[in-house]
Amino acid sequence: QVQLVESGGGLVQPGGSLRLSCVASGDNLDDYAIAWFRQVPGKERERTACISSSGPYAYYSEAVKGRFTISRDNAKNTVYLHMNSMEPEDTAVYYCAADLVGRATRCPPSYDSWGQGTPVTVSS
Repeated sequence: QVQLVESGGGLVQPGGSLRLSCVASGDNLDDYAIAWFRQVPGKERERTACISSSGPYAYYSEAVKGRFTISRDNAKNTVYLHMNSMEPEDTAVYYCAADLVGRATRCPPSYDSWGQGTPVTVSS
């Protein structure tokens, strides 16, 4: 099973940008679909974006579409979430998750491996 470690979270002003990284170990990410989720205390975890293993195909929630971009660098075994035009509503703990799907142009509904999360705060 792949292990995931997120980094890049922190405090950013409204309108600012952050880039989150998800570094994998224990296996190559080539055959994994990767997703970014976020969670606010007291609310359900929300899938924000995902990227397929092949294609690639990318999905974005309506809340972040046009502002966030997910990308992957398989040579570095890393997936990124580029967050622009950030809003206070983006404040959450962000998690990356992986699912072994082979070479697929889709995002799966569930994920087997999870990172520990990185907190993001958008505030002036």
